[in-house]
This record gives sequence, structure tokens and C-alpha cells, in this order.
Amino acid sequence: MICKNDITTLKSNIGEMIGQKIIVKGSLGRNKPFEKEATVESAYSNIFIVKYDETERNASYTYTDVLTRNVEVQVYNGETYSPLIPPVDPKTLGKKHRYVQS
Repeated sequence: MICKNDITTLKSNIGEMIGQKIIVKGSLGRNKPFEKEATVESAYSNIFIVKYDETERNASYTYTDVLTRNVEVQVYNGETYSPLIPPVDPKTLGKKHRYVQS
């Protein structure tokens, strides 16, 4: 489940990355994945816009695309690229979490 706090945090993180290099990974459908280097151009309330380095074209993505992992974003930190949202451990997928009250 996506919480409002998750989207707010992601919006502020991407808003701070304007002008920074990233790698965008996604799917164009039917086994057609893509991976492109881009620069974050701007961030708005529902979407953020990136400019691909090789084609000089713009593309927009929603924050829910990133949170639902339809699009993966890796951020360049000066030496390497690291994922914006950490990968999920496949062992925990599909398992219900038990919350213990203190």
C-alpha cells in the first residue's frame, strides 16, 4: 500500500535532484525494457520531467510510477548510481506483516 507520506517524501527527494543525472529503467511493453540516462528537469505536484541525454527528448513520469516500481530510478552520487527506492527483498513479498502493539 502506498501511503501519502511515501509520495510526499519522494516528491521532496526528486525536487532536490533537479539538474542531477539519473538512470531511468522501465518497460515499453511485451518484453521491451529500456534503460536510459537522463537529467531531472523539473518537478511538479503530480509528475516530474526528465530529459534523456542521448536523444535530447523530454519524458514525464508520475511519482506513483516510481513507488509501484513501474519505473525504476537510479541516482548518480558522483561515483556510482544507486537506486532511489531500495529494492524489495523477494522473501517478504506477498507476506502479511504482523504488527505488535507495545
